[in-house]
Amino acid sequence: MPQRIREIFRPGFWNAQDAESSGYGALFNYRRIWAIAVGLLAAVALLPLSFVSFMDYNVTRDAVMSESLLRTARTTSNTRRNVTSFLDERRAALELIIKTIPESSLVRPERLAMVLEGLKESIGGFTDLGVIDETGRQRAYVGPYQLQGRDYSGQPWFTEAMERGTYISDVFLGYRDVPHLVVAVRFAHKGGYGVLRASIDTERFVEILSGLDLSGDGDVFIVNHEGVLQIPSRYHGNALERMDLPVPQYDSKTLVLETSDASGEALVAGYAYIKNSPFILMVVKRKALLMAPLNESRLHLLWVMGISVGVILLVILGVAASMVGRIHLADRKRLKAMRQMEHANRMASIGRLAAGVAHEINNPLAIINEKAGLIKDLFTYSDAYKADDRLMGLISSIISSVERCGTITKRLLGFARCVDLQAAPLSLVNVVDEVLGFVWKEAEYRLIEVDVTSDPDLPEVISDRGKLQQVFLNLVNNAFQAMSDGGKLTVTLRMAEDGMAEVVFADDGCGIPRENLERIFEPFFSTKKGSGGTGLGLSISYGLIKEMGGSMTVESNPGSGTAFTVRLPVQPISTKDGNNESSAG
Repeated sequence: MPQRIREIFRPGFWNAQDAESSGYGALFNYRRIWAIAVGLLAAVALLPLSFVSFMDYNVTRDAVMSESLLRTARTTSNTRRNVTSFLDERRAALELIIKTIPESSLVRPERLAMVLEGLKESIGGFTDLGVIDETGRQRAYVGPYQLQGRDYSGQPWFTEAMERGTYISDVFLGYRDVPHLVVAVRFAHKGGYGVLRASIDTERFVEILSGLDLSGDGDVFIVNHEGVLQIPSRYHGNALERMDLPVPQYDSKTLVLETSDASGEALVAGYAYIKNSPFILMVVKRKALLMAPLNESRLHLLWVMGISVGVILLVILGVAASMVGRIHLADRKRLKAMRQMEHANRMASIGRLAAGVAHEINNPLAIINEKAGLIKDLFTYSDAYKADDRLMGLISSIISSVERCGTITKRLLGFARCVDLQAAPLSLVNVVDEVLGFVWKEAEYRLIEVDVTSDPDLPEVISDRGKLQQVFLNLVNNAFQAMSDGGKLTVTLRMAEDGMAEVVFADDGCGIPRENLERIFEPFFSTKKGSGGTGLGLSISYGLIKEMGGSMTVESNPGSGTAFTVRLPVQPISTKDGNNESSAG
């Protein structure tokens, strides 16, 4: 297949010189046809493949992204429920305490210590407990810090708890100078209200969130409504620092959005507002890592696409080359047929012209022959002229020259009549003699020796005299052109072992290079670069011998000569109308 493609683009794929010299051109621009065919086939094959691959990749990408968003939303919702349950359990525990234990018992340190110990053992997460009266002063306290009697009347959480009944603070340092949050529950106190307050350790938040299995190198953390981190984040800051992401807008539902950090890296962020608290839960993942499986699939897809496109292109190139090659072959056959038709018409015209010229010459030759004979007769009856040998020799020379001209015109008429293709019994020796009669003058002038050797048992063949004359004359002319003055042409007629008649034309000329022997019978191939050869003589001769049921071969050694062997069947050949008609040629 690649060899055929290289052949199309070789410089000699179309011999424009042959086309111009014959007056006929190629019907097509083969390189342009090949390029158009490749382009159309590639478009028809590759565009749908590319479109389907592109759509499949987009659908897969959207599916992977949707699955990542759904998984992030599910993780965020589940985590929100855990955080909400954690806060609700602590608040409910405080509400249960104020409903089941009298205030008089709660303000007793030992009783309050027992309650704190029970809370730590049962649900955990509590650091200390305190009972605060309506003035904001802490009446009772158990825990690791010295906060007995501390005044909280100016603290925002105390005001919020007194007004709303329950309060969950965001993470702050406070008097402890340690990050913590407060859960406070209001209770009735001597006609007024007091507050049961508990501190929650933020480490419990970290424990809840650290157990999550997050893809995409995910990060989960809690911020307040101002964007301040309540627990440390892996990538977005430490506790009580403002995160580097924008605070998401409030929504009662869990949402997932695409955003980016300060460095411009694309992120997938799921968030949820924790009900009855100042907290926002955030689950942040790196989009590039989430899409990593897709990128691997894309690489595999590109490999498959590349291999598919390569195979398709090879097939397209091969199909286009084969198609253009067939068109080129058909065009060359068309050109060959037109050249042969032109040659046949030219030969027919030459034959008609030769017949007319020969006919016109025969009339004066007959008159000259008649008058010369009459003069010879008159001289014979006169003793004065009869004894003049010089005068009688001139008269005999005139008569013999006229006879020679008559012989030439008869041969010319015979060659012209053979333009009409007919089969007839003929002697190959006579055909060779007739052909050599046309060239003997050139052979005599160039001192070329012509030797004819014939097998005495060579039978007649039934063939076309005109075709054989044309073939033999072309071979003799080629031999004369290949030889220098003083050369030798040997014509051998013999019977082959397989019953075929053979005529061998062997010269001692320059020979034919070995690389040209394989192409010697191709149309338009000529070794006569400086003598105006058309490259059709041997091709037409080869075709004529094939039509007669024979064959033609060539053997040559550069510098020592060339031998063309024409093999002809002895049996009759069929004419165009299917009959074996005989003709005198």
